[in-house]
Amino acid sequence: MKHLLLTALVACSLIKAAAQPPAGNANPGDWYGEKIQTANAIDIAEIPAKLNNKESFNTKVKAKVLDVCPKKGCWLKLAVNDSTTAFVKMKDYGFFLPTAVKGKTIVLDGEVKMITTPVSELQHYAKDAKKSAAEINAITQPKKEIRFTATGITVVE
Repeated sequence: MKHLLLTALVACSLIKAAAQPPAGNANPGDWYGEKIQTANAIDIAEIPAKLNNKESFNTKVKAKVLDVCPKKGCWLKLAVNDSTTAFVKMKDYGFFLPTAVKGKTIVLDGEVKMITTPVSELQHYAKDAKKSAAEINAITQPKKEIRFTATGITVVE
């Protein structure tokens, strides 16, 4: 009985530890996922015009991080311009970022496309971001947004 209880306690501790974003300060030069070269990255503000001509494409962009999932570091919001943001998920949930990346400039390598995100998914991300119940319940319409699937991210500023 003691062994079963001890095993359960250790398992719960590991699950709780796995649900935290990675530790770290997200300093320039730190990288997550595949190590990528930062040269030749385009400004993220160019993406909306490029998506008018293609359904999706692989690219390397430079952008400022507006928000990061406080639960696990499993998604990011990037500033595209003053009125538009882009959402980033990590390919196959293969890596996560520390919350310290918020406010930093990154270079991201991956696929970009325009998608319509369903209400249930938007509400899930709002819960992750610790929004109030009123803010979550106010999400009633799907949202058309720029979505990246990142294979690698490097902090540059």
